[in-house]
Amino acid sequence: MSAEPTRSDVRLLTQAFTPGEEVDRFTRAHPAAGGIVSFLGQVREGGGVEALELQHYEPLTLPAMEDLAAQVRGRWPLDGLLILHRSGEMAPADPIVLVAAAARHRRDAFAAADFAMDHLKSQSWFWKREKVDGTWRWIEPREEDFEDIARWDSAAAE
Repeated sequence: MSAEPTRSDVRLLTQAFTPGEEVDRFTRAHPAAGGIVSFLGQVREGGGVEALELQHYEPLTLPAMEDLAAQVRGRWPLDGLLILHRSGEMAPADPIVLVAAAARHRRDAFAAADFAMDHLKSQSWFWKREKVDGTWRWIEPREEDFEDIARWDSAAAE
């Protein structure tokens, strides 16, 4: 008896999404999963931030996100994987990214979601800028983002 292939839902969005509805739909689609883990990234409030804008190169972004989903599915036995990412201009508290992983066992779901987020963040195909006091400024990747992804390379080598 062969296992059913993992289902992935990978979307690049230009409009807002409702995280609760997406997680609920994902959960209902995977009733055999023993664990479902989700992560939501949103635009931070505070610091005078009025808006955040994510730009990307259309021919590269979605295929790269789909390749990431395939990497995740290749590393962990998942029942399902959800990756949603916004682009365009967003206001504080708007959702940016949602990753959810469904697996028979919680550790696989946690690890898969963590891996996906680390790679989305550090191997990002997005350029990010924020508006403060009416002025836009580009945001550079943080050193921590690269450290987060490096731990997966060392884990694979062990």
